[in-house]
Amino acid sequence: MQTIRVESAVDDSRLLQLGVKTWPVWQKEVSEFPWQYNATEVAYVLEGKVTVVPDQGEAVSFAAGDLVTFPAGLQCVWQIHSPLRKHYSFDFPDGV
Repeated sequence: MQTIRVESAVDDSRLLQLGVKTWPVWQKEVSEFPWQYNATEVAYVLEGKVTVVPDQGEAVSFAAGDLVTFPAGLQCVWQIHSPLRKHYSFDFPDGV
């Protein structure tokens, strides 16, 4: 089973080491939509609150300040509860 990994209260030095501030930013309004990951994504949430419901497995919620890894092959539904802004990267094949 593919697991979404959420790390809360990530240290600034770790974010600097990963180069998070150089990653692109994606934003989305309150909404719900299906999504499939063709590659592993690592995201750092700047603003917002989200629940992701995998086709197989338990719903996972995360919010501003969380570092989240989505595994390749994951099929899910995104539920954005408040407007989302996140840095994201596909440069970590197995996550961080």
